Amino acid sequence: MPVEECSVPATSVLDHRVVASAYFWDAYRAPLMDSQSSVVDIFHAVFGLDAPAASEIMIPGRKTIYKVGDTIGPWPIFSLTQDELVAGRDNKHLDFRLSVLRQGAGDAAHAAVSTVCTTHNAFGRVYLFFVIPFHKWGVKYLIARAIAAGRL
Repeated sequence: MPVEECSVPATSVLDHRVVASAYFWDAYRAPLMDSQSSVVDIFHAVFGLDAPAASEIMIPGRKTIYKVGDTIGPWPIFSLTQDELVAGRDNKHLDFRLSVLRQGAGDAAHAAVSTVCTTHNAFGRVYLFFVIPFHKWGVKYLIARAIAAGRL
């Protein structure tokens, strides 16, 4: 199964009323080569940066344990279970959540990556108008790249 567009999974902790009323949402599924990969492993496989931040150079390495309130990449973690990581950011223009959900087992194991954006004002809507086309292409590209590199 290559990267395919899907609905936000019903098993996600994302509030489905928020998803239904969101200005924008999308979700993509991809196969997992290792059904035992943690959601943190999946997050880093897809969204890991090619170049480390200056703080990572001074204090190298990835955390071994993450918890709600920690940051992963540039975003705070809002929810973290064995099967799902939800990170994102809230600001005065828009709120967004990024979910990485592990589903299935064995050969049927896959990851679902979902993004939900709610806007608070015209600036948030204008911002998303310009960002959404790049976001859709970029997320699919990042997932496909992780698959091609054997990280998923």
